[in-house]
Amino acid sequence: MHGARRVLVRNPNSGDGRATKHAKRIATDRGYEVRDSEGGDHTVELAEDAVRDGADLLAACGGDGTLNKVVRGALTAGGGETVPDGLTLGVVPAGTGNDFADNVGVRSVEHAFSVLNRNDPAGETRELDLGLAGDRPFVNSCVGGLTADASARTTRESKRRLGVLAYVLSTLREYQDFEPMSVTLRGGEDDDAPTWSGDALVVLVGNGRRFPGERMRQANMEDGLLNVVVIERAPAIDYVASGAANRLLKREASYLTRLRVPQLSVECHRPVGFSLDGEMVEHDHLRARSLPGAMPFRVGEGYDPAPEEWSRRLR
Repeated sequence: MHGARRVLVRNPNSGDGRATKHAKRIATDRGYEVRDSEGGDHTVELAEDAVRDGADLLAACGGDGTLNKVVRGALTAGGGETVPDGLTLGVVPAGTGNDFADNVGVRSVEHAFSVLNRNDPAGETRELDLGLAGDRPFVNSCVGGLTADASARTTRESKRRLGVLAYVLSTLREYQDFEPMSVTLRGGEDDDAPTWSGDALVVLVGNGRRFPGERMRQANMEDGLLNVVVIERAPAIDYVASGAANRLLKREASYLTRLRVPQLSVECHRPVGFSLDGEMVEHDHLRARSLPGAMPFRVGEGYDPAPEEWSRRLR
């Protein structure tokens, strides 16, 4: 179908299914073309086709994984590392966690459609950075090691019943048997100079988000930098206790290394699973980098283009 202007690519199986059904009703009422995915790379294909068919607003309805695939499709249509001129991206949160939507100030399905409306003051278009790991994009985070392994083993049914708690419980189960990774990180332009080397449980690379222990959850998505945290070991704490994640990643913990770099090389002694917005890939050598301003994206009023300035005011 040629001439489509506003397209919603929808994952009907996201979350518990209620939000994505609600989104389809609103989108249809407002004149969007809704394209339903059958899962996997079909989402990528739908997004690519929508762009080639003339969409100028392309929104993903689902969680971070659905958004990742929609962005992949838009990049493919644009030639690899940028979306075509005149295309704006957006998100309608209908997944389990909806972390990226939260970080760009999109609070609900109803609010998302206000943000997507270019005539509504609830939203605006910003040029957001995009992360690239190898040749695969990530909009929110790239996580290698313990939590990635746990995420891969978290079932859809448990996510529906328990929400984000499902990931916590999976991580607890994995921790007993997880073999730390021997990792070398190179974060500058000089690949001969290691930035950090040692054994690690997790390597966290954020584009849209920071990680617990920082004052602000949202990362600066317009600075061209990746936010990197290496967890070398876990302290002896009760992981089930309230606030355990924040205690694990407290700001000055001796078992953490934090970096902010435009690009990162991660060398591992064995193949390691990396979760790109929930989509699993496996590498023993991964190159990640920021693509500054690669995503023209509709954001809500709660989005902060310079969160570091607000963080400084809180101190």
